[in-house]
Amino acid sequence: MSKRCYYETLECPKGASGDALKSAYRKLAMRFHPDKNPGDHTAEVKFKEISEAYDVLKDDQKRAAYDRFGHAAFEGGMGAAGARAGFGDFSSFGDVFEDIFGQMMGGMGRGKRQNRGQDLRYNLEISLEEAFTGRAAEIKVPTMVACDSCTGHGKVRATQGFFTIERTCSTCRGSGKIVRNPCKTCRGAGLVQKERTLNVDVPPGVEEGTRIRLSGEGAAGANGGPPGDLYIFLSVAEHLIFQRDGHDLHCRAPVSFVMAAMGGSIDVPTLDGGRAKVSIPEGTQPGRQFRLRGKGMPVLRSAQRGDLYVELAVETPVRLTRRQKELLREFEAESQTGTQPEAEGFLARMKEFWKSCEK
Repeated sequence: MSKRCYYETLECPKGASGDALKSAYRKLAMRFHPDKNPGDHTAEVKFKEISEAYDVLKDDQKRAAYDRFGHAAFEGGMGAAGARAGFGDFSSFGDVFEDIFGQMMGGMGRGKRQNRGQDLRYNLEISLEEAFTGRAAEIKVPTMVACDSCTGHGKVRATQGFFTIERTCSTCRGSGKIVRNPCKTCRGAGLVQKERTLNVDVPPGVEEGTRIRLSGEGAAGANGGPPGDLYIFLSVAEHLIFQRDGHDLHCRAPVSFVMAAMGGSIDVPTLDGGRAKVSIPEGTQPGRQFRLRGKGMPVLRSAQRGDLYVELAVETPVRLTRRQKELLREFEAESQTGTQPEAEGFLARMKEFWKSCEK
């Protein structure tokens, strides 16, 4: 089966400029990249064809050979021999010339575009106690491995006679990075993730959705470009006792109906591990809240603290003994008007309502 024309592969006319070829290649490469088409063999083959075509046409010498001899310029036929005679040695000399004099002339040699690495997101869940006190968290994030062949410089050195020549590293293709265990998709030409341990300081007072930015700790940049940033998004786990509302805390404390009626005091926990005393006056009704100032959450980057609100839940006793029931009946018989103002007021309103319905 004959190979498709490289210009047709890139969907460009034969006389297209270098910029036009580059633009067409980027568009098609993004469309057929294996990462965007997982498991699609057709897209993988198409991506390889696009890469092969651009690799030839972006180079002026290779393009000239291709325009003259076609695909035979890079195969084992007569055209290939002619191409090698005309361009092979000259290309090598061009590399030598570029390596020796390119740096002297301000780096005028060919280079790859440096691209900034992608920003990464890391979701970190902490407890409410950790949001209260702050913590030093240890997380694992992706990183890259430097090329062993060129020690991260993207070039390897070789001595030829009196000259020390630098050539583009064939292992990492000048990027300065390789994959230690190359995947089948990129075959070591791209960037892969590897776990790296980082320490993150979570300050006291952080809330749900707080974002922490670590500059330069994101994905590595392509061709030696700067790395991206790492963004840590915090979520706070639910607590068994406390509910958070901004800088304030809420908790629900059950008390007996005897204590609610006669008054007393109870101990309630605080998030710092301590306890606070709440005085309950006589006749306290269910749902009443007591405010403990300064017992809430710390305000981020401030010495201020929120408050703790304790809501009383008057508990009705269950599984009463015979004697307890007798005592309650005696209590009910001894009850006088005014001991249950809410119930008496509701009863009065019901009577008025029923009376109005009879009219």
